[in-house]
Amino acid sequence: MDEMLILVDADDNSMGSQTKTLVHQQGLLHRAFSIFIFDSQGRLLLQQRAFSKYHSAGLWTNSCCGHPCWGESTQAAAKRRLQEEMGFSCELQPVSSFTYRAEVPGNLIEHEFDHIYVGLFDGEPQAAPEEAHSWMWIDVQPLMDEIKHNPDKFTFWFRTIMNNTAANEFERWAKIAVG
Repeated sequence: MDEMLILVDADDNSMGSQTKTLVHQQGLLHRAFSIFIFDSQGRLLLQQRAFSKYHSAGLWTNSCCGHPCWGESTQAAAKRRLQEEMGFSCELQPVSSFTYRAEVPGNLIEHEFDHIYVGLFDGEPQAAPEEAHSWMWIDVQPLMDEIKHNPDKFTFWFRTIMNNTAANEFERWAKIAVG
């Protein structure tokens, strides 16, 4: 069954719900989240999206992302998806939010009010193969250089976040994650 996503206005006020398929076909603004997991060394956990994903398959992106379902808080959804995708849980702290709109493969449109969370994890993820093909820990500055030189290897939303966030802001996020 198609998930029911939360439609929102420009201020993230709930405006009802609609199926995930229709939301992405029509480019309706909906609530989403992006998670950035750091380790105690300040490295960022990236995942390579599974090649079976309906869009942005095989691209590298942030640690985890998704949508809260109708009736679910964004924080609860973020914790749920982190466990489902990467096989672990940790405390998540909200740090920012932004809105973006992008056409993605399959004639779909991502139009999201995206909440950004950070967390700390020093273990080895147990990624679900239907969600993530691979994963890696990486220092932020080499990652920013790689995105600049090879942007097509990364998801649109991840590039947007990385290109609009200064390196010292990621250092602040890592400190928030550590507590």
